[in-house]
Amino acid sequence: MEKFNEICSLKELINYTMEFTAELIASHLGGEIIGRGDVTVSSFAKIEDATAGTITFLANPKYTHYIYNTAASIVLVRRDFEPEHPVAATLVKVDDPYGALAELLSLVGQYIKPRHTGIEEGCHIAASATIGEGCYVGAFAYIADGARIGRNVKIYPQAYIGDGVEIGDDTVVYPGAKIYYGCRIGRRCVIHAGAVIGSDGFGFAPDKDGVYHKIEQIGIVVLEDDVEIGANTTIDRSTMGFTLISHGVKLDNLIQIAHNVTVGHDTVMASQVGIAGSTHVGANCMFGGQVGLAGHISIADGVQIGAQAGVPSSIKNAGSYLGTPAVPAMDFMRQSAAVKRLPQVLRTVDALEKEQKKNKQ
Repeated sequence: MEKFNEICSLKELINYTMEFTAELIASHLGGEIIGRGDVTVSSFAKIEDATAGTITFLANPKYTHYIYNTAASIVLVRRDFEPEHPVAATLVKVDDPYGALAELLSLVGQYIKPRHTGIEEGCHIAASATIGEGCYVGAFAYIADGARIGRNVKIYPQAYIGDGVEIGDDTVVYPGAKIYYGCRIGRRCVIHAGAVIGSDGFGFAPDKDGVYHKIEQIGIVVLEDDVEIGANTTIDRSTMGFTLISHGVKLDNLIQIAHNVTVGHDTVMASQVGIAGSTHVGANCMFGGQVGLAGHISIADGVQIGAQAGVPSSIKNAGSYLGTPAVPAMDFMRQSAAVKRLPQVLRTVDALEKEQKKNKQ
């Protein structure tokens, strides 16, 4: 107990124990406590599934009804939240509940994830490769000639780092990820299991007989700093020059980025997005799952595209888009409403035709 009383920060407390109080959480987040400050939690949970001893959050208004029955001990809420009914949980009011939860999860994650260090037996590191201080290289990982690995990089078992690849400080390459020759990876990137960076772009040209011949793809892929690539996502090397994933981009699992594509900074994409060759995607865009973009088009900064939308041509203005072909979200809503009315419209037209025929007789 004496040790507990000596701890003055959330980071120090996590290093000692996974139990912490609402008072400590609020102090770390700059939040306001409504309820008991001494209540403790030791894990996280969704608001609808929470149990005693867990912390959760309320950011989406459609989940508000859960707060009145949740068993969570602590709930992160917006500063302007005013309950309409009694709430048993202690509330911690913050500017952004989801962002606050992400901050806590990140802090805790640093201490509960396995920590690997050193060079394990069974890996291959070419004599001409350079490895920075504090790196981890797992068993059966392969680092080829001329690769340059920065400091504190973690390369997990069975990862492949090709000839001349550059990887910046503090980047993590998870098991089975493949980075082909010449590609450049920035600092603090995360490349998840099975991702392939730098495979050939899909370039073939038919001859006069209709036989397709491969066009050599001699470019590379560049990932700037703070990029995260999901499991089994593929990013093709360029025909010439480079395929560029700008800083802060987050790609989900199972995404295909074709050759010579450029993705602007801080853009996020959900699973199964596909982007065809030579398309330029702007900064701060958001793409839902299964969005498909045609090749050789341009998407403006700040564009949001809903799930399963198809984009055959350039989008020049920021905003939300839905449907195939994608149109502004409000237009799509009107079109959907009109489609719902079609059966009644057809019945009306049919009735009018019958009435017209009857009148002609």
